[in-house]
Amino acid sequence: MSAPSSRAPTSGTPAGSPAFARAASGTLYLVPAPLDFGCARQVPLDSVLPAGTLQVAARLTHWVCENAKSTRAYLARVAALHPLAAPLQQQHITELPRAVHKKGDHGAQGMAAFDARALLAPALAGHDMGLVSEAGMPAVADPGSSVVRAAHALGVPVCPLVGPVSLLLALAASGLNGQNFAFTGYLPQDASARAQRIRALEATALQSGQTQLFIETPYRNAALWQALLQTLQPRTRVALASGLTLPEARIACKTVAEWRRDPSPPEPRTPTVFGIGA
Repeated sequence: MSAPSSRAPTSGTPAGSPAFARAASGTLYLVPAPLDFGCARQVPLDSVLPAGTLQVAARLTHWVCENAKSTRAYLARVAALHPLAAPLQQQHITELPRAVHKKGDHGAQGMAAFDARALLAPALAGHDMGLVSEAGMPAVADPGSSVVRAAHALGVPVCPLVGPVSLLLALAASGLNGQNFAFTGYLPQDASARAQRIRALEATALQSGQTQLFIETPYRNAALWQALLQTLQPRTRVALASGLTLPEARIACKTVAEWRRDPSPPEPRTPTVFGIGA
């Protein structure tokens, strides 16, 4: 992994200060990635990402990412459509710490949030930077919000690029309430705690009309699906959206009573967004 490059400021203003960032910083681009990470096959990149997003990705040479290996694979796909400003081996790619993956950008309960300002040294030196996750929009249901927060603190401009966001695609296609919704992340793995959480989410959805969206690691899709059908009330509506943007995408929304007559669980290797609502 290449270390981020930097250059010393030419004035007496410290490089880490907001004043210097406003005067000479690059921009932090939030670069969406296709949703086919970990899937059996990939979609053509230009079918899910507009040319403008791919062109920006091609000209960037400094990155903060969830995973360096998947970022290089993504850039190789970009390179097949648009020449990269620097070869893959010369790209400056820095991974977010593993603790951010496990405990989140904002820290576990009682712990301080991750301070990502040091990762933006290239931006303070005048380089445009990209923030990218393994799939979808970085900082949405994925690590990266600490980097965006640090950019705002340092006065580094932030520019989100256009691309797929699985949560919004799933919500729009579900028929559930898109005017009032919440993303609740992952549900507990323990069966008892998971059932309790499902009942709490259902109560919120039925009482307030707020759609509840959540995700699961694909190999646990079947266990979560079974828990939903066993725990929820028959009239509650359940949506699943798996393999979004792929040819074999599956999107369906039915009442629990209807699902129980035809359970058809989501595929255990495909990323899936789940939703419950009235």
